Amino acid sequence: MPIRSSLTSSVVDFGGRGRPIVLLHGLMGRATTWWRVSRWLTSYGHVVGLDARGHGRARRRGSWRTEEFADDVAELISDLDEGPAVIIGHSMGGLHAWVTAARWPELVKAVVVEDMAPDQRGKTVDAWRGYFESWPVPFRSLAQVREFFGGLGDYFVECVEERDDGYHLIADLEDLYAIAAEWGQREYWSYVEQVRCPMLVIEGEHTTMPPGQQAEMAERAPNGRHLVVPGAGHVVHEDRPEIFRGAVEALLSEVLPGESA
Repeated sequence: MPIRSSLTSSVVDFGGRGRPIVLLHGLMGRATTWWRVSRWLTSYGHVVGLDARGHGRARRRGSWRTEEFADDVAELISDLDEGPAVIIGHSMGGLHAWVTAARWPELVKAVVVEDMAPDQRGKTVDAWRGYFESWPVPFRSLAQVREFFGGLGDYFVECVEERDDGYHLIADLEDLYAIAAEWGQREYWSYVEQVRCPMLVIEGEHTTMPPGQQAEMAERAPNGRHLVVPGAGHVVHEDRPEIFRGAVEALLSEVLPGESA
């Protein structure tokens, strides 16, 4: 996989062959949070995950503007040189997915957006600060991480690293606040309306996003569709993995006919 030097450490190759399927994580996450999903996706193509700048093994570089994150995704797909990609993005990664599809339509075959809305103007990072700073950091063990986060314990285990005094979030909190701050200052509807490829919007019943926007995304995108997953929160692929898989596989069977292994 010929990846340019500045992205090499940021890419996780999950395996598979054929059409690229690019996985984009949410704020404070990393590519490896997609491990379970990647296992069944390899039947459909070459699955790679990207650590967004400031996350996982990616370098802390540039600004935190959404378009720069999308630039990284476009460069990854171009470097893979395996044809237009299917991009699956959770939360922040969903935003980066549809912005990439809007700006580089020749690089994107289809998009899955998992629980992200285009207009969160007016929100501040104050709520984020209170939540993150309430964590009992440093965690004493990975078992404590799993215990603290309950059903999302395995997800958050991927997001921490061991230091001398225990386990800490890999991403820097100040970087996360800066990234989220942009979402409270601008909207991304124009990009939604420019996505010409199929776009599946998967919303958790108990979403933390502004109500109604994800359904509206599917209406305003030329080839959009919308699914609300009962009982799921913000991380649908962890809360209701069987429904998430069924919806994504239906889309893949439509856009990649005859290409699965």
